[in-house]
Amino acid sequence: MITDKRHIFFVDDEPAVRKSVAKTLKWLGCKVICFANAADCLSQLRTRGCDLLITDVKMPGMDGIKLVKRAKSIAPWLPILVITGYGDIPMAVGAVKAGAVDFIEKPLQRDSFLQAVQAALKQTTLKNFLTGKTLTKKELTVLRLLLQGRSNREIARILHRSVRTIEDHRSNIMHKLDVDNMVDLVKRVAGMDLAETSP
Repeated sequence: MITDKRHIFFVDDEPAVRKSVAKTLKWLGCKVICFANAADCLSQLRTRGCDLLITDVKMPGMDGIKLVKRAKSIAPWLPILVITGYGDIPMAVGAVKAGAVDFIEKPLQRDSFLQAVQAALKQTTLKNFLTGKTLTKKELTVLRLLLQGRSNREIARILHRSVRTIEDHRSNIMHKLDVDNMVDLVKRVAGMDLAETSP
């Protein structure tokens, strides 16, 4: 069982499914917030963030694939699981290509579902360190250049900004990632393939 309180967003247009899944996930000691549609989920994600997003693929309005893409644009490191019916597996594969970490077939089997959720929650993601905040595109760009060993002056020249502006971005990044030096910053994001992430 996961002991620290994690926040999970669950999106499904069927009330009975939302109720059942919320009950199952609470067994893990997680705080679960359910949404009947993707738009409501995205609205909350912009303001409060979460540790894991689980969504059905086939929904009226915005489907699960579009939700994955939008969620990733808001919080690039957020792990996302998608739930799919047998006939919707090609859609689920599309969701994985869009950034979901895995997909789970319906009907949900309690044990395998919980295993998939625990595996997703255990992933080391930068999002876990953002305390509900997200890096802006400019901060992400600056972070990538910092990790390449660039100085503030070099980054300022590359991005056509003042050194003071880069220093401000660097300060914001350190604050959001809860570190106060470059060594801790590198440790914090080690193994997260940040250099492969496009801002």
